[in-house]
Amino acid sequence: MKKLLLCLCLLYCLAAKGALVADEGAWCWFADPRAINHTDTVRGIDNTYIGYIDIHGNIKATQYDNLRRTKTDVLVRSAFQPDDHDNPTFLALPDGRVMIFYSRHTDEPCFYYRISRFPGDITTLGSEHIIPTKDNTTYPSPFILSDDPEHIYLCWRGINWHPTIARLTLPDETDEVTIDYGPYQIVQTTGDRPYAKYHSDGAGRIGIAYTTGHPDVESPNHLYYSYVDISDRTLHDITGRCLSTISDGPFLIDKSESFVKANGKLVVDASPYRDWVWQLTDDSEGRPLIAMTRISTDKRSHNYYLARWDDDEWDVRFVAHAGGHFHQSPEIEHCYSAGMAIDPDAPDNLYCSVPVSGADGTVYELLHYVFDPNGEVLSVTPVTENSTKNNVRPFCLEGSGAGRLNLAWMQGDYYDWIVSRDRPKGYCTSIVTDFDGDFTCASAQQPSSAVPAAFDPKSDFDFTVSVDTDSLGDKGEVVRIGKLSYRIDPSTLLPEVRYGKKSYVGTNRLATADTWREQPRATNGVWYEPTPLGRFTLRMTYNDGALRTYINGLLDQSINL
Repeated sequence: MKKLLLCLCLLYCLAAKGALVADEGAWCWFADPRAINHTDTVRGIDNTYIGYIDIHGNIKATQYDNLRRTKTDVLVRSAFQPDDHDNPTFLALPDGRVMIFYSRHTDEPCFYYRISRFPGDITTLGSEHIIPTKDNTTYPSPFILSDDPEHIYLCWRGINWHPTIARLTLPDETDEVTIDYGPYQIVQTTGDRPYAKYHSDGAGRIGIAYTTGHPDVESPNHLYYSYVDISDRTLHDITGRCLSTISDGPFLIDKSESFVKANGKLVVDASPYRDWVWQLTDDSEGRPLIAMTRISTDKRSHNYYLARWDDDEWDVRFVAHAGGHFHQSPEIEHCYSAGMAIDPDAPDNLYCSVPVSGADGTVYELLHYVFDPNGEVLSVTPVTENSTKNNVRPFCLEGSGAGRLNLAWMQGDYYDWIVSRDRPKGYCTSIVTDFDGDFTCASAQQPSSAVPAAFDPKSDFDFTVSVDTDSLGDKGEVVRIGKLSYRIDPSTLLPEVRYGKKSYVGTNRLATADTWREQPRATNGVWYEPTPLGRFTLRMTYNDGALRTYINGLLDQSINL
């Protein structure tokens, strides 16, 4: 039945003009980069990684090897908070390995991360680590800059729900990192929750485009731009005027007429609308380019704009009508536009999700806008058309190049950003891309052998078994092949591979966060008891000394025996 559903889902995605990345997945648009291309010619790396979270609280990542044309879906963390704000973000480290960050939605004072054990290969993730913070966190955005290649700069929504920055050491021999600067709050606005997008020049600056607060509660809600100079960790406006030394305290922002008049270069948009920000990047001349929405006072009308720095002032120019809120729950989140994305490699290209009337009624489709050097629209072409489900929250990957995955988005129904008893369906979306290559998943291929009678380190195997956890008994043993066994700890629900006297305990519980469907809608810091999988499919492969386990098609453990 599951294979039939996957096939139907794939056929539907192809009919709607998109190649399926994941049949269950979603993301918010503030934790970035949610997908990256990682190319290292010296180490032979040419991979694409896409991160997302499903309604069962599984944080996942897809790795696509552009050289070998293979795709693997990885289980990063099971039974997490089922909230689309918790999508993972990626950072390629100087040694070629990949670091994956994730956190709960502003209700826990820490970040989580895992690092690949081998360069470029997130199918070899190490154990889970924690970065403790004093204040609750969400939306991790990590950077490594050439002016300081020995550190990681991490930006997020943290102190007082405001833009926050810290400097981290690179991982040590045990993959531990330490905060050696901060965390510090960057700005303080008069709004309750500023929303920020970050972008670095790759050298010594981190740009920030941020609002006064949340557009649901701020009307008008202004948009601002500043940048952090990491050489002395100071904050500046677009002209280079120093606003503050970050460690001395946050720079004060407000939307009063006097502040706007005195800080015209700092304020991107002071129109009488509810502004929200979708993306910050650089234009072809290295100047800030901001994708933003203006939302009417009554929240019913949304419009897409591009804001450009035109040497002396901000030029905010209309692009398209965005409809209203895109989702199926009219009583909440009236400021949720369907979304827009600038191609960072070709910033004259913009993708917008707009309402289009068709045979199935009004559906949000993706349109591709191309602009001339003066910011005028040259062409508009459809990316999707005749869809039966919405296509929303597009994201363009940097460094795509010819023949690589460039654009990804969410496709499907959306009821809420969190799973709860109020809206147990949550976010019923898939992750789709415009990629036209072979997206056959390696973990979905048919196993080639039965369970071996004995384990021979020189003999490969590949088998699948169906597991009913209720029938495993007290020891939780699933498979035994001589000195090699796979078991589940009944008390922790963690998998364990045993080989001789060695034990390899997994990071991911064999459980979901489906318990949240019976709980109130809240980000209250509570960890609800996970729901055991009960029944699942276990696949085990062994090749060239590497043992891999897959849970329901997702790579879980990778062990060098």
